[in-house]
Amino acid sequence: MSGNPYPLGLRLAGRRVVVVGGGAVATRRVPALLDAGADVLLVAPELTPALRAHADAGRLHWAPRRFAPDDLDGAWLVQVAVDDPIAAASVSAAAAERRIFCVRADDRAAATAWTPAVTRHGPVTVAVLGGGDPRRAMSVRDAVRDLLTARIETAPAGTATGAAAGRVALVGAGPGDPELITVKGWRLLTAADVVVADRLVPGLLLDELRADVELVDASKIPYGPARAQEEINRILVDRALAGRFVVRLKGGDPYVFGRGGEELLACAAAGVPVTVVPGVTSSIAAPAVAGIPVTHRAVAHEFTVVSGHVAPDSPASLVRWEHLAGLRGTLVILMGLKNLAEITATLIAHGRPGQTPAAVVQEATTGAQRVLRSTLASVAADVTGAGLRPPAVVVVGDVVPVLSSVPLA
Repeated sequence: MSGNPYPLGLRLAGRRVVVVGGGAVATRRVPALLDAGADVLLVAPELTPALRAHADAGRLHWAPRRFAPDDLDGAWLVQVAVDDPIAAASVSAAAAERRIFCVRADDRAAATAWTPAVTRHGPVTVAVLGGGDPRRAMSVRDAVRDLLTARIETAPAGTATGAAAGRVALVGAGPGDPELITVKGWRLLTAADVVVADRLVPGLLLDELRADVELVDASKIPYGPARAQEEINRILVDRALAGRFVVRLKGGDPYVFGRGGEELLACAAAGVPVTVVPGVTSSIAAPAVAGIPVTHRAVAHEFTVVSGHVAPDSPASLVRWEHLAGLRGTLVILMGLKNLAEITATLIAHGRPGQTPAAVVQEATTGAQRVLRSTLASVAADVTGAGLRPPAVVVVGDVVPVLSSVPLA
């Protein structure tokens, strides 16, 4: 029997879907079924590690054996993910007897349903059927995905990706390279009516905003730090209550020394809904791009991220530097250049060896990136001598030289 397939979106939440096979095909197909909320029964003698992790976490039911026809009792859909045509045909036959649609990875012509090539863009899901040719379907899917993710400046305000007006999104912009913002973060940014941006936000992201977007440069808000934060909170709330979609664009991650929590609380108090989009934090990214892993087997089993914007001997400091000095792992210090001499002296005074390797990464992931390698005892003086300036990340620990002989592309 021939004919064009009838496109349909299946609402599988809470409904039984049977997957037969525990290999690579099932590994690819199961996550989308779980994302759809399906009650997945996985029938296979063996599983890939990824599928086993789903089973161990209780996200699906695993029957560790070969398929039996009564596995389909109560099922709405069956996915055959085995390459044995005889075994696959037996599943198809059992599905046909029960009038259950059956997807077959081994033989599309023998299937009663096809899995399309899919791309997702926020609330939009595009599924492409290529007339039985998976390569054609993927080619068209990729072209559609490119169109959806294109940075089109002429998209209508607040509607480019279905983002609702009258709300706030706290978006992490990453450490400096504009390509390190997350896909979701960029998608919300292109839909914004108002963007409130930090000083450390990649400039190229702002350069691509639509002409009608209101851009608020948070670094230019007057008063001291506390008053400036109050003004930022007020702007977020006022614009959202006026029915506009506001993106608070923050360098790194909103919650890593970014005061994202304060902004969330201010919005919540005013009844403004908030979406939080994590960002790539410089505490990990800066060491990584400098060739420094914050953890490494047999070298460091932990890393600690700390703010150095308050001197160790200040009554305002919340950091127990004497305890940090006793750790063997990696210490990552953000906003610490101004107090670096005091910080290093305090760590050494409380037992961290002065010869401990140290590095400083200035403006990580950007064209202005500079990397200085030193020791704990010498790094403060070396930073001064080299003229390094903020923003910079300081890394202390035996991980600093681990990959130094490997060139980075």
